[in-house]
Amino acid sequence: MADAASRLKGLVEQLLGTPLPLRIRAWDGSLAGPPAAPTLVVRNRRALRHLLWKPGELGLARAWVAGDLDIDGDLYAALDLLSGLIWERGEDARTLGQALREPEFRSAVRGLITLAGLPLPPAAPPEEARRPRRGLHTKRSDRRAISHHYDVGNDFYEIVLGPSMVYSCAYWPAPPPEGTLEQAQRDKLELVCHKLALRPGQRLLDVGCGWGSMAVHAAREHGADIVGITLSQEQAAFARKRVADEGLTDRVEIRVQDYRDVTDGPYDAISSIGMAEHVGSERYLEYATVLHRLLKPGGRLLNHQIARRPQRDETAYHVDAFIDAYVFPDGELAPVGTTVSNLERAGFEVRDLEAIREHYALTLRAWVARLEADWDRAAGLTSPGRARVWRLYMAASALAFEHNRIGVNQILAVKTPASGASGLPLRTRTWN
Repeated sequence: MADAASRLKGLVEQLLGTPLPLRIRAWDGSLAGPPAAPTLVVRNRRALRHLLWKPGELGLARAWVAGDLDIDGDLYAALDLLSGLIWERGEDARTLGQALREPEFRSAVRGLITLAGLPLPPAAPPEEARRPRRGLHTKRSDRRAISHHYDVGNDFYEIVLGPSMVYSCAYWPAPPPEGTLEQAQRDKLELVCHKLALRPGQRLLDVGCGWGSMAVHAAREHGADIVGITLSQEQAAFARKRVADEGLTDRVEIRVQDYRDVTDGPYDAISSIGMAEHVGSERYLEYATVLHRLLKPGGRLLNHQIARRPQRDETAYHVDAFIDAYVFPDGELAPVGTTVSNLERAGFEVRDLEAIREHYALTLRAWVARLEADWDRAAGLTSPGRARVWRLYMAASALAFEHNRIGVNQILAVKTPASGASGLPLRTRTWN
């Protein structure tokens, strides 16, 4: 009988209908596939059972998070090869139902069942989000989703993000090693402040303030008075200590508060950096309307947000299974045109859009490098499964930005008064 790796390689190629570009190492130590390729390590039969009970991305994710699947070699190269087989097969790819009607596909599934041995389905890893299906993007469900993502330990995030503690796309002057993550994050915060034209004494609302980086920078460097809001208790505790350590408690207030509950406007400016992805399509117009109401006439909004490519049939869009289960529960991405339309419907005048997609790829690669360099401590601070989630998520996202599958944009919008005076200079790109 053939060894496990050879059998598995043949069955996977039957299922995919194409040669497998990765090498496979199976639980019995056997190897099969191109010798120079990255190696997919199948540590045990349970990895196959994850895939058989949850075919597709969720099964792969469960096997990866549980440690039953791994990659030896260049993770980015392996994911790039896998993406062409699994995640980029296009809108015309076979559905599972269509595939199951094909005798060769059914034969391969039977072969996998024989190879895996099929007892009860394996338990989902404890890192998988569990929440009710009803009540999407209520205040309660949003608090639960934010807690799942951010309340995993500030020490863990310090390893990944570095001393800046900024969890959004940096703004690089040059790729590493010429540019550093810390400088690029400072440049991003300064870019936002310049676009908002912050001046001493102005009131800034920082929606989704994270660990307080934008609030501290705007208060310290521009003399603004800041209200930062987050739904994460751990972020708020860290940000408050940071504000106190900087001696800025008279200028910065950090609240655990939903944006829908903010009532103390008007503000001169609003920053929303990497937060709107959590809002959801059904709530986005409400989000934009609330921010418009909280601004004074002539006030500016800087909305920094990840965008996906539009689909031919937008009703077919679904949230990525791995990200929904392990990273951003209930998170949604929208095409940038949809975001602009919603901001305009809420009453904003959109004045500038800067696409900085390549900058996020550089940022994610820097975060992955930091995580890998301190892997044992990172896994000990949270869990090995959680660390594996972040390594896979960030590496795959870096490739998605590099290949233009997703992008990130800074949108500058103004609550232009009835007079039509936007308050912007004739040449707005002075910050570049």
